[in-house]
Amino acid sequence: METIRPSRLGTVICTDQGPSVMEFSFVTEGTGNDVTTRRGEFVSVVTDEGIIIARVQDLIRSNRYYEHAEAVREYQSKGEPLRSIFPTDRWQYTVAKSRVLGLWKNDKTIRPYFTVSPGAVVRRVDESILSAFLKLDEKNGLNLGQLAYHDLSFQPNLARLLSKHLAILAMSGAGKSYFVSVLLEEILSRPKDQGRLGVVVVDVHGEYSYLKDINPSELGLEEDAFEVEHIRGSHFQIAVDTLSADALGALSADMSSIQLRDLRRVMIEMKQKSKNGYTLTDIMDTVRLDETISKNTREALVGWLINLENTHLFGKEGTPKIENIVRPGKLTLIDLSGFISLKKKQIVVSNLASELLYKRRQGLIPPFLFVLEEAHQFCPESRHEIALPKTRIETIAREGRKFYALLCLVSQRPVKLSTTVLSQCSNQAILRCTNPYDLDHIGRSSEGIDRASLDMITTLEVGEALFVGEAVSVPTFAKIRRRRVEPCDGTGGLLEAIKKADRQN
Repeated sequence: METIRPSRLGTVICTDQGPSVMEFSFVTEGTGNDVTTRRGEFVSVVTDEGIIIARVQDLIRSNRYYEHAEAVREYQSKGEPLRSIFPTDRWQYTVAKSRVLGLWKNDKTIRPYFTVSPGAVVRRVDESILSAFLKLDEKNGLNLGQLAYHDLSFQPNLARLLSKHLAILAMSGAGKSYFVSVLLEEILSRPKDQGRLGVVVVDVHGEYSYLKDINPSELGLEEDAFEVEHIRGSHFQIAVDTLSADALGALSADMSSIQLRDLRRVMIEMKQKSKNGYTLTDIMDTVRLDETISKNTREALVGWLINLENTHLFGKEGTPKIENIVRPGKLTLIDLSGFISLKKKQIVVSNLASELLYKRRQGLIPPFLFVLEEAHQFCPESRHEIALPKTRIETIAREGRKFYALLCLVSQRPVKLSTTVLSQCSNQAILRCTNPYDLDHIGRSSEGIDRASLDMITTLEVGEALFVGEAVSVPTFAKIRRRRVEPCDGTGGLLEAIKKADRQN
């Protein structure tokens, strides 16, 4: 059976810069609008040593009749277009500048060590070779979309994508939450024999609450294929007796060492005496009656404890139980959209991150993915009014991969996100981003991204993403697929929202 060769794209040419080991240029096939080569497309050159795989970095169109401005202006001034006198169309051509990514030899990638020859034929990359080169998993991978400019599904391996943390970065409206929805659909759709993660999502704006009503049959699965639990922030409660004085003290930015010392002594005594737990009110009553504590310290501690009590996040029993919300094939949505206070959100996330890592270290819960929306609010580069979860999230980022406690951070302001955390995310999905400070921050914290790929981020369409890291062998652009389940209460945009409001009035 005759093998069908990939279509021809052009011919390698000599330039001042090459061909070199890492770069070459080629004249594209076709003329005018018939040119089919696209910026960002993968191309190949077959050699005796193997297949050179490269990516088109830029396209330059040239025509010798238009090289001299004075000649063009002279004919233009006479009202005669140049093409009516000279055969300009026959002298127009497009040069594609390409960056070499690797040499595919014996079914594996090695570093290129020679230049392609001038005159060599440039072709599209065979899909099966490109899939293997990019380390995609066609059988068991997560179907996240389509590879840009290629008829190839983008299906990264779950372990490669998530085992060393994932960051999803983009400006507002570029499709971050939509991509997270697609990712969650793929994780929930995994069969038991392929292994399933438990997923906990901190939903700051309630964008994923529609998933609580999702039916497995809508994803083509059996009725009991997965479980979704929706927990509102107002139902979240932290058991006070599980907290140390240092953990409570960490909730105050200005607690002195003397105040912490007295609080520690009081709580140690209460732990020894109490059998059924205790509340913040019980601690306040004990502090008020303790004459060994100075008046000023008593007043400061009581005032601080009253502020914590007013959050309504503390009680005798912890709700929900971490062991119940993290199970294979279960998605738990922690909906904080009802909270306006940043402090309350931070307290919930801080406790949740701490408990998840502790329980996983003890082997009390299975491997999990912790998805954190608006991550820059919880682990900022610079300190907010309080940044309670920051140290705990940084701990998961540094140590969690050893225990398969995995992070997925979602942020629209990468420049405000902790560099420590971002640098620990070995995989990044970067959607459209135009802020120069954010782009610079991404470039400094992403090891695998090159300047050309960084420049292309500003031109991405909504729903297009650049994937960088261990999930793919080289920075790769993909178009995120459509969700299988859409929110039933979507407004359809601003115009639909204001029309709906107008009709209601």
